[in-house]
Amino acid sequence: MKPQYRIRNWSEYNAGLKQRGSLTFWIDPSVLEQWVVEDLSGKPGASILYSDLAILTMASVNVIYGLAGRQCQGFLESVFELMGIDLPVPDHSTLSCCMGNLSIALPIMPKQGARHVVVDSTGVKVYGEGEWKARQHGISKRRTWRKLHVGVDEATGEIVAMVVTTNDLADGDVLQAILEQIEGDIEQVSTDGAYDHRHCYDEIENKGANAVIPPRKGAKIWQHGNGKGTPHPRDENLRYLRKHGRQRWKRDSGYHRRSIAETTMFRLKTIFGGKLRARTFDHQAVELFIQCVALNRMIQIAKPDSYKVEA
Repeated sequence: MKPQYRIRNWSEYNAGLKQRGSLTFWIDPSVLEQWVVEDLSGKPGASILYSDLAILTMASVNVIYGLAGRQCQGFLESVFELMGIDLPVPDHSTLSCCMGNLSIALPIMPKQGARHVVVDSTGVKVYGEGEWKARQHGISKRRTWRKLHVGVDEATGEIVAMVVTTNDLADGDVLQAILEQIEGDIEQVSTDGAYDHRHCYDEIENKGANAVIPPRKGAKIWQHGNGKGTPHPRDENLRYLRKHGRQRWKRDSGYHRRSIAETTMFRLKTIFGGKLRARTFDHQAVELFIQCVALNRMIQIAKPDSYKVEA
């Protein structure tokens, strides 16, 4: 029988879920105070009118509410009019020009102690033939996607690192870029078998963390020490697997918590649709980064505290 769970903090969780849809949550008054750049650049040509924060806010509204550029412009203009705010709104072409140059920072809650980071990637559609046509007539050469690589805090569910690449880059090649973004101590890094490479273990060791990576099927011992030197962590995992089985290794190592990353990917695609509207890579990366930022803010404002119900 599937286990049943109940939520302890239902009233707070319910209020937070409603808050996610509030315009005042996504368009904060402090943002409006910095909407326009008052100082002139002093350089030839027109000075910048809208701040990066204004462009980021408009891009966030665009992504969160699934609006096209002109629709987003009209939406914000009507919101400002209803709120009695006398501020100009960037037109869709200004948003398009400036969006690719935005610098995105993840909102992460401070944490005591070391993190257990789970790492995974997912593909996000860009353009190409539909799924039905691909099944019927084969995959078109135009089909492509972008890969979003994330590091997720196992305890809080927050995305603590993110990288966007093309679909031809292997997961293991991005691990170091993920780890370099994470501030503070890391206790454990859990990944799937795609990261079963020597350099991945070295990168995790350099961060002072314990690597929990399942060796691939048919894996061989890397370092036959015969009592000489310290055994490689990957070889220790492989020996444990051979002795006790894969299921017990997953349970004893805490590998099952890696599913938090898969849950994060599922939530991201469920909320934002799993398809990018932007046409250039820089804009596509920013669009995905904004989705990650929005997902973190959603988690921070509304997260269930559940417990298992005994049968």
